[in-house]
Amino acid sequence: MTSPGGDARPEDQQAAVTVAMEEVADIVASGAQVVLTHGNGPQVGNLLVKNEIAAHVVPPVPLDWCGAQTQATIGVLMLNALEAALAARRVSAGRPAVLVSRTLVKADDPHFTDPTKPIGRYLPAAEAAKMVEHGQTWRDMGAKGWRRVVASPEPVECLDAAAAHVLLDAGFTVVCAGGGGVPVIRADTGAIAGVEAVIDKDLTAALLARQLGADTLLIATDVDAVMTGWGTPHPRPLGAVTVARMRELAGQGEFGSGSMGPKVEAACRFAAGGGRAIITHLAAIEDALAGTAGTVVTRGGAAD
Repeated sequence: MTSPGGDARPEDQQAAVTVAMEEVADIVASGAQVVLTHGNGPQVGNLLVKNEIAAHVVPPVPLDWCGAQTQATIGVLMLNALEAALAARRVSAGRPAVLVSRTLVKADDPHFTDPTKPIGRYLPAAEAAKMVEHGQTWRDMGAKGWRRVVASPEPVECLDAAAAHVLLDAGFTVVCAGGGGVPVIRADTGAIAGVEAVIDKDLTAALLARQLGADTLLIATDVDAVMTGWGTPHPRPLGAVTVARMRELAGQGEFGSGSMGPKVEAACRFAAGGGRAIITHLAAIEDALAGTAGTVVTRGGAAD
């Protein structure tokens, strides 16, 4: 949800969302039930910069609050853009609804004891020290400076999937679990509390898709298909592939941990349960759903 050059000005984000919802509107118009998730990295990054600049005036906002705020903001952009795209097609069904939703993680997830997920911008040591005083964890990244690191725990349950299901049954297209969901833990008393963490959005999407009983998980990105040999003179796109083969290739280091790796893992997790997972370019999602584009991951037979 940024410009092709990576800019995240409000007008860039709105333009990017408008392009995406034009593609989604065609799928909704076909009669499919659709649930949308989204990323929020640049948007949370902007909030973190505001936290840093204003830390001497107001206390920094915790990450779970940042997640909730960006879910709502991006959700409204998607709602407006999708409503307009459906109206232009004279489609009255599938109007969107936005659900600010939480994702449960385990309080004893090992990622909390060794946070490694870098977020936000690089800062000089003196400025990073001010944020450490507010309880944040920052690490020296060498010549670039210091950068904040947080936990990236495994998603366990999308707590508001039932509400999403009710909205789907009522005929809405649902926007939820943005940015991986608002990260929360459950105390022994049953009370829910937000935590300072970032949950991988693709893994949450796979979990939500399973909880909702979806037929297909479609991950829209900026490449036509998953590639082997990426960055070499001979990249090769993957078409139809089984979970076993994808995991084999992942084990061989074919997919970058910070880019395609999480998408491949999410696709495998969903497809292992019997569904169909697709990874393709945003502009090719209709063709991919028809089986003529993208990387399509399925569980495969016993012999695979």
